[in-house]
Amino acid sequence: MPLFRHAVFEISAAKPQDLPQATGPEIAFAGRSNAGKSSAINTLVGHTRLAFVSKTPGRTQLINLFRLKNGAALVDLPGYGYADVPLPIRKQWQGLLEHYLTRRQALAGLVMIMDARRPLTELDRQMINWFGPTGKPIHCLLTKADKLTRQEQTKILNEVRAEFTDTGSQVTVQLFSSLKKTGMDEAEKVIGAWLDDPP
Repeated sequence: MPLFRHAVFEISAAKPQDLPQATGPEIAFAGRSNAGKSSAINTLVGHTRLAFVSKTPGRTQLINLFRLKNGAALVDLPGYGYADVPLPIRKQWQGLLEHYLTRRQALAGLVMIMDARRPLTELDRQMINWFGPTGKPIHCLLTKADKLTRQEQTKILNEVRAEFTDTGSQVTVQLFSSLKKTGMDEAEKVIGAWLDDPP
């Protein structure tokens, strides 16, 4: 039985204090607006409408928590980097992200969602550099990989992996496609290990 199946929506939180008490390890999903974050979550849980998918960037404005049967949770964080969102709301998101990612004791690791056609934007690098010192693992899903040729996929994967090797970061990287359902087994293996043995 796939690890993330039967996830159920539990709560949307606008403020850190709105989050429920943790009942198990939590896996956070972060990424630029429109990088395919909600689609990736839906693919992993085998549910087309669990996380709201929109063609309009910036729609995830709250922390959305999805509970797994084993008590662990997948946590969908607000997308970042979308300029059309008003500054006060962007500042609210930033505060919410910062509080959750640095203070949530139950957080086991961060899944970074990056569009394989445009990985490692400045904001992606900021997020990784900022979260890295927590010592918790980061796993990057290079989404929309189906839009690249095999040769382009290999090139991008090697380039992104090389960047993290050069910096000495504890970051793992893989290709992923919600449309083709590729990369699911690898993602489950890596992320599932965090649930079995939380850092």
